[in-house]
Amino acid sequence: MLTDAAALALAWAAVRIASRPADAKRSFGYQRLRVLATFVNGCALLFIVAWIGVEAIQRLLNPVPVNAQAILWIGSLGLAVNLIVFAMLTRGDKHDMNVSAAALHVMGDLLGSVGAIVAALVIMWTGWLPIDPILSIFVSALIVRSAIKLVRRSAHILMEGSPEWLDQGELRRTLEQKIPAIVDVHHVHTWSVGPQETLLTMHALVSATADQALVLKDTKALLAERFGITHATIQIEVEDCVDKDCGEQAPLKADRVARG
Repeated sequence: MLTDAAALALAWAAVRIASRPADAKRSFGYQRLRVLATFVNGCALLFIVAWIGVEAIQRLLNPVPVNAQAILWIGSLGLAVNLIVFAMLTRGDKHDMNVSAAALHVMGDLLGSVGAIVAALVIMWTGWLPIDPILSIFVSALIVRSAIKLVRRSAHILMEGSPEWLDQGELRRTLEQKIPAIVDVHHVHTWSVGPQETLLTMHALVSATADQALVLKDTKALLAERFGITHATIQIEVEDCVDKDCGEQAPLKADRVARG
């Protein structure tokens, strides 16, 4: 319950701070704090799961007497509290990783409360002590996969990886097919500032007779409509790309520019 409270406090603080507007020092704003909070909460949850697993194995090897009635009352109280908190969290944005991480903490404790109640009843009726660590391991196994997924997704964003839903090959083909003046799209870089905001930079090689202002306008409109990317920086080129890391496609297609 203490770790859940800490997870909820961290998620709440991240949401509050992330709502601040961008300033001179942080021109992209504070959105990434929500991703950072997700990463911290996910790592903390993995640590807790591992800790529970170790403790459960020790209890299996060396069973100790437990107060089944105390477990039953505490588990019931914890279940009631966690059901209320979980219901409140699920009313929010289900696609927000920060909320998902906090909800996963609560879900883990909720399942733990259910496991404690079942274990207490079994011990009261049969006296079989191994049921407590067995259910602890089972609940941990249910949580660990989701925790790993959250940590992986948040780490991917923190490392400025390309959004998982975006196919850069499809993006290039779409721009080249839908906007005739574009000869080639290259040097494409995409990343996310927060869970939902995608940024893009790219070079567009256009024909010599192209209206560059119109190409830029059409490209931005297509990116927003087809891919939901509203923050794009686009470099228009009419000759070979001068950057060393542009790739091999641009020079190969540059000879098509003169033919318009």
